Amino acid sequence: MILGLRRTSLLPLRRIILTPTVSPARILSIPRYYSTMSLIKTLPVLDDKDLAEGEHKAVEFDGTKILLSRVKGEVHATSAHCTHYGAPLEKGVLDSSGRLVCPWHNACFNVTTGDIEDSPGLDSLWKYAVEIKDGKIFVSASEKEVKAKVGRVIPRARKPIAATQKLKVVIVGGGAGAIHTIESLRERDYAGDITVISAEPYAPIDRTKLSKGLVDDATKVEWRTPEVLTNDFGVELQLGTSVTAIDTQAQTVTTDKGASVKYDHLVLAPGSIPRKIPIPGIDLDGVVTIRHTSDVKAVNDALGPDADVVIIGTSFIGIEAAQALAKKEHKSLVVVGVDEVPFENILGRDVGLSLVKNLEGQGITLHRGAKIEALTASPDGKKVAGIQIKDIGTLPASVVIVGTGVRPATDFLKASSIALERDGGVTVDEYLRVAGHKNVYAIGDIAHYPQFPDGFSRRVEHWNVAGNHGREVGRTIANPDQPAAYRRAPHFWSTIGKGLRFVSTGAPSDETYFDGSAEDLKFVLYQAKGGKITTVASMGRDPIVAKASELFIEGKLPTLDEIRNGKSLLDIQT
Repeated sequence: MILGLRRTSLLPLRRIILTPTVSPARILSIPRYYSTMSLIKTLPVLDDKDLAEGEHKAVEFDGTKILLSRVKGEVHATSAHCTHYGAPLEKGVLDSSGRLVCPWHNACFNVTTGDIEDSPGLDSLWKYAVEIKDGKIFVSASEKEVKAKVGRVIPRARKPIAATQKLKVVIVGGGAGAIHTIESLRERDYAGDITVISAEPYAPIDRTKLSKGLVDDATKVEWRTPEVLTNDFGVELQLGTSVTAIDTQAQTVTTDKGASVKYDHLVLAPGSIPRKIPIPGIDLDGVVTIRHTSDVKAVNDALGPDADVVIIGTSFIGIEAAQALAKKEHKSLVVVGVDEVPFENILGRDVGLSLVKNLEGQGITLHRGAKIEALTASPDGKKVAGIQIKDIGTLPASVVIVGTGVRPATDFLKASSIALERDGGVTVDEYLRVAGHKNVYAIGDIAHYPQFPDGFSRRVEHWNVAGNHGREVGRTIANPDQPAAYRRAPHFWSTIGKGLRFVSTGAPSDETYFDGSAEDLKFVLYQAKGGKITTVASMGRDPIVAKASELFIEGKLPTLDEIRNGKSLLDIQT
């Protein structure tokens, strides 16, 4: 065993060895991105013959698990769990290049380096030294790393690219697109300045936990604290600040604080603004959307034994919030939607009806195919007290959550030279660059981008798309001579039912093949156009959708007829 220190951005065995010649003063002078002293253990973990080419498996190491993978004849050892939500990577999808995709939410790593490659994860995997001796695989790792609850963070630029040192990237927006742009820039050794201007008062958060977990404390869902972003990643944060104007000729961003911020590259990632349906009473106190932690706090504060909770909308936000609220204290919980069968348009009628049954089994009352006429007020006319539904009457409501869609948050662009589409979105090319502006990018909810592989343009409102957009833009800005075209089919996930996974090119379909049980909510659903698969959705069948995502990228998806005849996506090599 060796007592040592390590730099977090390097492989574990590249360390400073403590010897009598290393004085305490020298130790204290080591930059703070070195970890504290940690014991290195070398242990046999598996017979070499038990790990085949292209195989990956979790093995025991010092009371915990690590992951072994054999890629192109070489054995690699890494953390065994995804750094996003802790999914077991043994159940993920490994390709011949070492790309490993999480079975739950499609975070991607490369096992040959441990580095993160795709959203939604931020941290990389810990990478451990491997030696094969006497037919056994030995792994050397520090106790601190193998038992760490977090992944490996890459702070700032490790080998700064001189050409980027005097450049400045300004990011408008503080959501998923922003945090992944930051991470991608620094991972790729971009050494210039980064400024984030966000209307939200906190650093970028994992917004999915608002609807799925009703978390109302930003400090519990921050991806990185403001201190880490400032000190470790060298980011200037302008929080609680709105952008009022963009001048692409002068390359400046004007804020509501009166500041003018110069940029060399501009990344537009403002996200969306929730829509409120135009009915009487929609602006009463107690009527909220789920976008910010303050919205969730208003909901949580209204809960209790006398709380009558009403959710308007049977889309993902509404149903996810309903499932989370079903576990909280309340008097009644009602979901009201215009659709007769929720999610019928994407999952089919049988699955939609099974989801209704599943929700009702959680104590949730659904009013489907409903027409909302008004929200009624308390006697003082200030607070919501009920919801009036045609042919049903007025139901009590002490808090109303509106989940009826969003629109691009692009009002600040109306007077700029950046053209807006009819829906408020911004059209970009395959490199996510705004038309006519080589150094301006639009990502996430606002971007009309060419869909891979068919090329038609559309907007996709999902956290993971914004994250992966940010990663590709960061790659392009850091390496302008090698711009990265965006080549991913959107991947979605949700807590509805028994956990939905969904990947789709967005192309229309004319054929459907259903494999599994709609009643048990355990299935794979394939949709195709002219025999070419365009969508794969599943519940309880991981990692099929993760595999489908990779096959979309590689252009190796089978035809729908091949699937009908028994071909398995998991058997296709990538």
